[in-house]
Amino acid sequence: MSPAHNVDLAFWYILGISLILLVGITTVMVVFVVRYRRSRHPVSEDIRDNLALELVWTVIPTLIALSMFYMGWKSYISLRTVPEGALQVEVTAQMYSWIFTYDNGKESEDELVVPFGKPVKLNVTSVDVVHSLYIPAFRIKIDAVRGMKTYAWFPADELGEYDIECAEYCGTEHSSMTAKLKIVPEKEYLAWLKAEE
Repeated sequence: MSPAHNVDLAFWYILGISLILLVGITTVMVVFVVRYRRSRHPVSEDIRDNLALELVWTVIPTLIALSMFYMGWKSYISLRTVPEGALQVEVTAQMYSWIFTYDNGKESEDELVVPFGKPVKLNVTSVDVVHSLYIPAFRIKIDAVRGMKTYAWFPADELGEYDIECAEYCGTEHSSMTAKLKIVPEKEYLAWLKAEE
């Protein structure tokens, strides 16, 4: 299962639970407002020391929160576990562009080209301020920090062109710090890798 799928699952799970809680709490609130209004119950009832009620409103939210944590943790682990044999690409952020460096020393600016069908590990750093490498199609967002190496990975499992953006305000030209991810057939990738700039 791809990391993007796990991120989507966590998102939909948390959204679903949130919607259920929204509808449930709103319904209970409206029922209580109508049923226990002052004209019907001029003297309020004391519900202190109701052990069963206290257990219910402690245990159920705890289980819900733990289940959300589990879904998020599962998606996080899949984002951080790079498969064996992944293509390694060095990514350097600078005001206001992305530099991609491949194993053979080839560099490309604002264009990441990778072969179809292979996992790709991006080793990310910055030469100046904090940037954030964001590839929405693959649910990747990782900060690029000066003097620090970090990484992200994705499976190049769909041919095509995808947007790469900086998701951290990095200066006046931040909005123009974009790039393209191109997933191409392996033969085309190897030809591009050997081609002179």
